[in-house]
Amino acid sequence: MTLLVRPFATPVRHALAAVAVAALPQIAFADADLAKQLANPIASMTSVPLQFNYDTGLGPNDTDRWITNIQPVTPFSLGDDWNLISRTILPVISLDAPATGLDDVTGIGDVVQSFFFSPKALTDSGWTWGAGPVLSIPTGSDEFTADQWGIGPTFVALKQENGWTYGALANHVWGIDPPDDRDAINNTFLQPFLAYTTPDAWTFTLLSESAYDWNEEQWTVPIIGAVSKLVTVGGQPISLQLGGRLYVEGPEGGPDWGLRAAVTFLFPK
Repeated sequence: MTLLVRPFATPVRHALAAVAVAALPQIAFADADLAKQLANPIASMTSVPLQFNYDTGLGPNDTDRWITNIQPVTPFSLGDDWNLISRTILPVISLDAPATGLDDVTGIGDVVQSFFFSPKALTDSGWTWGAGPVLSIPTGSDEFTADQWGIGPTFVALKQENGWTYGALANHVWGIDPPDDRDAINNTFLQPFLAYTTPDAWTFTLLSESAYDWNEEQWTVPIIGAVSKLVTVGGQPISLQLGGRLYVEGPEGGPDWGLRAAVTFLFPK
């Protein structure tokens, strides 16, 4: 049998391979850029994070709690100079029976809706910031709702340089017209964060999601460490995250430690 060799096949194959190899750094750079944007809570990028949280050590029987947070982020352009970033958190909660004779409970919590007005340009020193209102919307099941509206201010400031992202997000919510059997919401939330994104789109994050209940004069302070990787599946950028947390302060009967996993779908412009 005589083999017919096409003289152009090998050069073409080599050329295509060269193009593919040359494109790899660009693809990696694009993934790293998206990962850096994801580390920015007020980036002008639509994303849909699904965050799965597990806590253990609750109550006298050291029971477990699962919280799935559905957290869509939607940016809106307000002319040449400003963005409006909408951040929504809808928790779906499952709680093991806290004591013998009680039932497990599953339901949804109150929605937390934040709006950040953020300038498109960085400050002279390279910082990004945003501020606006935060709302607590009483959408929760009977077991998990504060049964009242809440409103207050929210603010975030951060800087990104040389792969690092650092800053803090904070808000305070006051309750409006609570029912007679409940205190008005009076809660402060503080989230300092530090993240490093590698050129191949790995992100290592250390943060706290601390809350202070002014009615109970009680801090809840989890320290969270997480690792994320940005991948592309069928053309869809997705961030995968796994982490853990340790509660260094909390109310009696609160959780001791927990785990976190998250899947975030990104929709860059």
